[in-house]
Amino acid sequence: MGDERELPEQAAGGAGVRHVRIGEDQDGQRIDNFLLTLLKGVPRSRIYRLLRKGEVRINGKRAKAEQRLVIDDTVRVPPVRVAERDPHEPAQGLVRRITDAVIFEDDALIVLDKPSGIAVHGGSGVDHGVIEALRTARPETHFLELVHRLDRDTSGLLMVAKKRSMLRHLHDALRGEQVEKHYQALLCGVWRGGARRVEAPLHKFVLPNGERMVRVSPEGKPSSSVFTPLTTFRDATLVDVRLETGRTHQIRVHAQFEKLPVAGDPKYGDEACNGRLRDLGLKRLFLHAHRLRAPMPDGTYREFVAELPAELGAVLARLPKA
Repeated sequence: MGDERELPEQAAGGAGVRHVRIGEDQDGQRIDNFLLTLLKGVPRSRIYRLLRKGEVRINGKRAKAEQRLVIDDTVRVPPVRVAERDPHEPAQGLVRRITDAVIFEDDALIVLDKPSGIAVHGGSGVDHGVIEALRTARPETHFLELVHRLDRDTSGLLMVAKKRSMLRHLHDALRGEQVEKHYQALLCGVWRGGARRVEAPLHKFVLPNGERMVRVSPEGKPSSSVFTPLTTFRDATLVDVRLETGRTHQIRVHAQFEKLPVAGDPKYGDEACNGRLRDLGLKRLFLHAHRLRAPMPDGTYREFVAELPAELGAVLARLPKA
């Protein structure tokens, strides 16, 4: 089985109605998410209204938003007028930036070197992100889902699955700690000693203004990062960080916990250090997903590398030597 297939319209279906047969890439997907992908640009409110009114059917029966699809199900998709489509698609500039950032692609996986300042998906005040831009750039690709996430201001390697089977495989690999993720970060201050594992539980909370934050707390989830110094400068250290868990803001909060916050970090950083580095040209968070090693379904491993962006390399070149 492959992608979903459109079937000939039956006489009772009405003009413009589609019947779509489900393939392996949609097996287990919720019907609402399937429709959001199939009917690109149609507002979510419109799609849920179609479901509530019973206009979407699975094997002839009314579909509920949370219902999951099974291979060979037939989905009745009612006509949706072009005028009902959302005109606010991702800007072409964003689409081009994300398309240009792709460093690897096959029939099941995309790996890209995400630029800093771009969210991985829309929400929380951001209209569009990487996944929306990719879906706009590749309308013929029926399945595109994020395998994992990066903070908006973090650059570097990001995986996007083109098949549900690949998404499931990589999620299992992430849970089984088979995916090796390395970041490069510039820390404010001098790292003492060699490689060190930082094990500090992390707890997420929300400020009264709605901002999401993370802190080290006994109430938090177990979290582990291995910091290895690469280059020591007079007042800063370039480090490699290998994630052993994947918590929100993990590297940034673990660095703060070590009293060596990540340079350019507006949430957990040191204002004085950030100011000095701004004078040297640092205009963003100095955190980059540098190397990624992941198992493939055939048992082999693939390794991907994204070198430091030029603007971060330029800052390193200007830093006073130790």
